[in-house]
Amino acid sequence: MTLVRFAPSPTGRLHVGNIRTALVNWLFARQQGGRFLLRLDDTDTERSTAEFARGIEEDLRWLGLGWDLFDRQSDRMSRYSEAAERLKASGRLYPCFETPEELSLKRKAQINAGKPPVYDRAALGLSDAEKTALAKSTVPHWRFLLEPGRIEWEDRVRGHVHFEAANLSDPVLFRADGRPIYTLATVVDDIDLGVTDVIRGEDHVANTAIQIQLFRALGAAVPRFGHTTLIADAAGEGLSKRIGSLSIANLREDGIEPMTINSLLAHLGTSDAVEPYLSLDDLVRHFDLGHFGRATPKFDPEELPRLNHRLIQKLSFVGVRDRLPAGADERFWLAVRPNLARVSEAAEWWPVIHGPLRPEIADPAFAEAAAALLPPEPWDETSWGVWTKAVGSATKRKGKELYLPLRLALTGRAHGPELKSLLVLIGRARSLARLLGKEA
Repeated sequence: MTLVRFAPSPTGRLHVGNIRTALVNWLFARQQGGRFLLRLDDTDTERSTAEFARGIEEDLRWLGLGWDLFDRQSDRMSRYSEAAERLKASGRLYPCFETPEELSLKRKAQINAGKPPVYDRAALGLSDAEKTALAKSTVPHWRFLLEPGRIEWEDRVRGHVHFEAANLSDPVLFRADGRPIYTLATVVDDIDLGVTDVIRGEDHVANTAIQIQLFRALGAAVPRFGHTTLIADAAGEGLSKRIGSLSIANLREDGIEPMTINSLLAHLGTSDAVEPYLSLDDLVRHFDLGHFGRATPKFDPEELPRLNHRLIQKLSFVGVRDRLPAGADERFWLAVRPNLARVSEAAEWWPVIHGPLRPEIADPAFAEAAAALLPPEPWDETSWGVWTKAVGSATKRKGKELYLPLRLALTGRAHGPELKSLLVLIGRARSLARLLGKEA
């Protein structure tokens, strides 16, 4: 059975960049009839917090991206130590004693010489006596010995990918303080938990080449890989500088619907038209990982309110009832819905209908004439047309000169939902009072 994973570090809140990875994995799992694993990569003890971990779970639940399995790396430290011993025994994990400063100098010298900054494996030339002497003053870090040759795989997004191992540095798998690096921890987790497909950003492509050798060195099957392009902003720049404002928590506070975010991110990077979907089930039916291309997708935050408006036009009264003012019914929702960019904006129209509201009367004589022509109730959506036709005939006004003064008198606003719907809700008594300049 297909098993994919989303493995964020609890060092901050989720943003549109990493939630896109979560969403793509979730949709792929559901489409394949598989499972979705949430794994917290929390080995960075300095920056990982319980609060951020809770925030990640909260954001995923709000978006509807529930998980079938849950794990955290901090609970699995013994497994990483076991993997390390196995790699040491096979000669694939070796100690290195260079300081960060020494490594930096080596890299600079290689770059200045026009060479790729690849670790020179100096530590492999140390004798046992030299290692013992160095260990008295320096705690080593540990590197994985890459085997020579071509590393290749068929990527679900990028097609055929290959690396020459000679162009890659032997990666550090354990820091000097004994903590495992992501490169090892994620492979051990994927093996133990049975991950079949790894779908992540293209910034991990080089990691994949290394991890393929790690899977094999630990005697495990290599999962299938897919690397999606990273998101840029509307100007084509990386999102890093603006990522705070694009956190899921902030978008939620801004009134963006979860399915608006899901609808946009599920198709960002594909040639598919972005449509507002009301449910994740609908998204699953229209999702195809093979539609993701190699071009850098641009995320424009201004598109969210526009898409949010389109989605809101599909929301039923039942779906939003709990977020509307107390006493609001379906007639109210259908009347104000066309003008909403956010559901929360519906509350602004409740006092417009029920008052109190101070009308804007620019021409009292015109307003009085319109008041005298108000038809008797009951009203329906044809009443506005019948009334304004009579008012226009009596006052010789038409167009903006006719409609705007009536809107200002009835709602106190120059723009808003169609008055054929609002007039019915405002009712004759309030309409009459407002046309006569009374607060109602």
